[in-house]
Amino acid sequence: MKHLLILTLLLTGCASTDHRTESARYFHVVILWLKDPGNAQDRQKLIDTSRSFVGKIPGLVSVSAGVVQPSTRPVVDSSYDVGLVMVFESEEALRKYPSYPIHQRALKEVITPLVDHYRVYDFVERKMAKGRSPE
Repeated sequence: MKHLLILTLLLTGCASTDHRTESARYFHVVILWLKDPGNAQDRQKLIDTSRSFVGKIPGLVSVSAGVVQPSTRPVVDSSYDVGLVMVFESEEALRKYPSYPIHQRALKEVITPLVDHYRVYDFVERKMAKGRSPE
């Protein structure tokens, strides 16, 4: 009996505890059509402006932006001018970003004057991170 108790204690002490935590990234996809379709300077101004948000909007992790990649595939919409993807560290950061002064200024000085219309798609990518407790 004594040996069984010691064996149980040894096996329990050696077992690792598996902890899983959920991490998520929040994506904000914006597709923009210019008032002057195809205008290279206007496209670049939108791209540069959106990239300037990184480090100035809390919770914004990254911005990828570029011009349309034309395609002849029927499932691809090539009618827009600029696409951008903003990645946020939390749902709260995504929700709050439009209220920041830098975004408000961009809306007033760049987006409204240059953009005819746009579409926005938000989605979340959830991942289960697997970790081990210290032994």
